Amino acid sequence: MFFDFSKNGIDDDAFGSLLDLARDRDVEGLRDRMFSGEAINSTEGRAVLHVALRDASGTYRVDGDDVSPGIRAVNGRMASFVEAIHSGTWTGATGKRIRTIVNIGIGGSHLGPQAVATALSPYAHTEIDVRFVSNVDGHDLAGTLAAVNPEETIFLIASKTFTTQETMTNAVSARAWIIDNLGDDAVARHFAALSTNRDAVISFGIDPDNIFEFWDWVGGRYSLWSAIGLSIALAVGWERFSELLAGAHEMDEHFRQAPLEENLPVLMALVGVWNINFLGMKSLSVLPYDQRLRLFPAMLQQLDMESNGKRVGIEGEAVDYPTAPVIFGEAGTNGQHSFHQLLHQGTDVVPADFIVVAEPAHNLGGHQDKLLSHALAQSQALMTGRTLEEADGNPHRVFPGNRPSNTIVLKRLDPRSVGKLIALYEHKVFVQGAIWGINSFDQWGVELGKELAGHLLGEITGERDTKAKDSSTAGLMEVLRSWRS
Repeated sequence: MFFDFSKNGIDDDAFGSLLDLARDRDVEGLRDRMFSGEAINSTEGRAVLHVALRDASGTYRVDGDDVSPGIRAVNGRMASFVEAIHSGTWTGATGKRIRTIVNIGIGGSHLGPQAVATALSPYAHTEIDVRFVSNVDGHDLAGTLAAVNPEETIFLIASKTFTTQETMTNAVSARAWIIDNLGDDAVARHFAALSTNRDAVISFGIDPDNIFEFWDWVGGRYSLWSAIGLSIALAVGWERFSELLAGAHEMDEHFRQAPLEENLPVLMALVGVWNINFLGMKSLSVLPYDQRLRLFPAMLQQLDMESNGKRVGIEGEAVDYPTAPVIFGEAGTNGQHSFHQLLHQGTDVVPADFIVVAEPAHNLGGHQDKLLSHALAQSQALMTGRTLEEADGNPHRVFPGNRPSNTIVLKRLDPRSVGKLIALYEHKVFVQGAIWGINSFDQWGVELGKELAGHLLGEITGERDTKAKDSSTAGLMEVLRSWRS
């Protein structure tokens, strides 16, 4: 991995001051506390140990207990399950081999696994089709069910608590579909659960042997490294999944050991803090110039904005400075024909992360050369711009330039490099949260909408006849009732 941040407006004095800021905010101390299993998720009283999930030989303790043997035990069961599916020894209720995996989850139980499975598609098992369902909108599940054979399909219900409304609504409908087609006894052969809530899984009807556990010190948006990553392992095989973990672990070791001035996650975080807090650039465009990484921006939206989109500091005080950037992006070169106009000539300056891969996985002549030329041209144009004189006096063709970007270069997109890339961004987010003095590992901002949705559901279904709390929502409710009737 090569990280180029030379196209940023940072001189030696600013760079030194940013490093001093990281030390003043005790980034190194907080990092060491995370790796040692301390409960740095202070608002929920939890350790943050996703790094333990990708260390094949390390020892990690939570509240004095060594959690590493449990991690290895679950990994062993996952590996056996993957082998049984891939070899055909695991069959459905009618004796047919499983050919379709449907992962039902949302948030971290969906975004990370789907993005990684897509990124590693050239390594996919040729006889296994892995699909993902997340939205409570029935069109998502219905479209998937219409395209698969129940006799050859197994559902992975991915939910930490096994209570997430969207996931459980889809899970119940999928179970009804299996029962309608194959009978009650078929559930055991066509469902597995990735969850911490064993009792709820058993109550749902899933065989206890088909439960793959993880732990409350695994945050949802960091859970693809745990049993939540079973869909990835089924897509590409256990060996490739192990390489994914190994790549992330290599970045963990770099983050833990490299001095701040040579530490990629730290450097990336400091560039972001400089642009956001000192230059007033409050957005970030993530631009992977590789079609396989097309879902990466959506995954980073959750990782970054759910982690650091906070207005309250660790001690409960309101912060008076910007925190997480607004993230958006699209695979190059598609984005060039949509929002790049704003990046180059818009009134807001939006920093960009370009991600490029030197060697493609295809053998189509000329494509990669053109793709790389576009990636470098876009970052160069953002930096240099075009003057009025160079535009022959035409103001419409002037580019202000001086717009910052980073470029991350990977030699190839393989499991190890994908693991490194994701871990790089995870630790970048951690460092920025430490500098801003916020808890990057809770997500209380998602709770209010869930609570209100539960209240409004009763009104929509007619089970409750109370009025909505505000006139706007009440008016919308009236329109929906009228139109649905």
